[in-house]
Amino acid sequence: CRCCADSRRHSSILYSILRSEERAATPPAQQGPRRGQAARGCPCGSRRRVALRSPQVACKAASAVLVKTLRFVQNVPCFQELPLEEQLLLVRSCWAPLLVLGLAQDRVHFETVESAEPSMLQRILTARRQGEQPPPRGPAPGRPHHGPGGGSHLPSPGEIQALKGFLAKCWSLDISTKEYAYLKGTVLFNPDLPGLQCTQYIEGLQREAQQALNEHVRLIHRGDEARFAKLNVVLALLRSINANVIAELFFRPIIGAVNMDDMLLEMLCAKL
Repeated sequence: CRCCADSRRHSSILYSILRSEERAATPPAQQGPRRGQAARGCPCGSRRRVALRSPQVACKAASAVLVKTLRFVQNVPCFQELPLEEQLLLVRSCWAPLLVLGLAQDRVHFETVESAEPSMLQRILTARRQGEQPPPRGPAPGRPHHGPGGGSHLPSPGEIQALKGFLAKCWSLDISTKEYAYLKGTVLFNPDLPGLQCTQYIEGLQREAQQALNEHVRLIHRGDEARFAKLNVVLALLRSINANVIAELFFRPIIGAVNMDDMLLEMLCAKL
């Protein structure tokens, strides 16, 4: 497409994802919260947060999965027939669920450690002592915020537990390569996104992906009548995947401040 005239140039962001050797210090394990404090969500105490135990290994694996995911998307002929604006809308909305499916397919394991995230009151008091402006309250919904001053939002233990639970669910089903492809197609072609112009066409593509999955399951798993329903449960669980959590967990440790929309656009227009 015309927007990709410079796609053959070296992608600095993509290079950073694949080649970054930046050392990331392992966050120290945090002792349990004071009695009665974290359980009530006390606004003046530290909240339990989670970080990767080995960021270099896990982030490199996730970055490789992201490249493979976008390569998969680019190789779908029906996707390439869509206008660029429609392609970007679809990718921006589903990159995180597609990435998590890729993590499951490649059986990427990762370990985490608990850390401490200062409360808003602690951050304000610290900023005042240092003569700085108080940090913002958090990222806008649906888009990771990576401003100066380390305004990141480490995932909570519950968010990590949900992510690991999803991966374990996929592994227990022993999903095949074709089933993963049909699941990805169902996730990619989401006709319910605001701003789409080719809604009926995209809805038809999603329907075709679901029908292909159903036919494949009937052919290969004739004795398992519940398998198609189980795979649809996987799709339902994907809706709870938070893109902010995925970005903060797997990409901020190696590339720091980044706008995922800009990175996805650059990678989508690059020849992966």
